[in-house]
Amino acid sequence: MTDIFPTPDTVLKTAGTYARDLAERVVSTFLQAFVGGLVLTQPFDVSMWQAAAVGGVAAAVSLVKGLVARWRDVTNSASLAKGV
Repeated sequence: MTDIFPTPDTVLKTAGTYARDLAERVVSTFLQAFVGGLVLTQPFDVSMWQAAAVGGVAAAVSLVKGLVARWRDVTNSASLAKGV
């Protein structure tokens, strides 16, 4: 008969995979929003620091989305898409 509970090694490995996935998504979202904000500073006369703050907000939303994905469906991914 197979054991229905995961071993501690499996739990740590999957938690590490999830954390790495989530960190990658948050950092990439921040960088994308930051670069996009820098491009928009000249035409819309917005300061660079306001554009950087937009990048921080986008990263925070990405973090929350990843945590909700984990809470909604126990997987090793921070994606809301099924099967990822």
